[in-house]
Amino acid sequence: MLLVHQGKRPQIHETAYIAPTATICGDVTIGENSRILFGAVIVAEGGSVEIGAHCIIMENAVIRGTIRHPTRLGNHVLVGPRAYLTGCTVEDNVFLATGATVFNGARISTRAEVRINGVVHLRTTLPADAIVPIGWIAVGDPAEILPPKDHERIWAIQEPLNFPRTVFGLERAPAGETIMPELTRRYAKALGRHREDQILDAGLDHRVAQLED
Repeated sequence: MLLVHQGKRPQIHETAYIAPTATICGDVTIGENSRILFGAVIVAEGGSVEIGAHCIIMENAVIRGTIRHPTRLGNHVLVGPRAYLTGCTVEDNVFLATGATVFNGARISTRAEVRINGVVHLRTTLPADAIVPIGWIAVGDPAEILPPKDHERIWAIQEPLNFPRTVFGLERAPAGETIMPELTRRYAKALGRHREDQILDAGLDHRVAQLED
């Protein structure tokens, strides 16, 4: 499904393929010979999403651009099933395996790999040729690549990166308090803009027909 969001519509190269059950919403650009497979969701939430040439976005992956952090994928990038990317930059020739997660402000440099269920955390820079092992976490700039059991070290790096301020523009609440009412109010207001989206089924039918030809 192709959707216009806030007056902006997806721009898809004529050689790209979008599966019938994929969703492409808003200011999204998809390059030459890229493939967006079944159930994938690519959404520009106030910030654009740009996917380069010869990229493969596999089943049920989610890619989002935000107002603070647009998302950019270079050429020859593979995003595995159930991966989640938001507000990040991914350079050329990167492999993101099943269940990989890449957070806002992160940068993954060329030829890097994030293996199954690996995480590249907020505002983290993963250098060229780096590997995040299965289930490990890359955090910081430059990145430290750590196993989940090193929670205290991960938090020591992650805390000053300030997830609530970076992603939602809110300061972390003091002990015994919560930012959740304000966070959900703001987020719901932003997401409510989708009520005005327009479906472009004709464009999707055209893209599927091209593949069948």
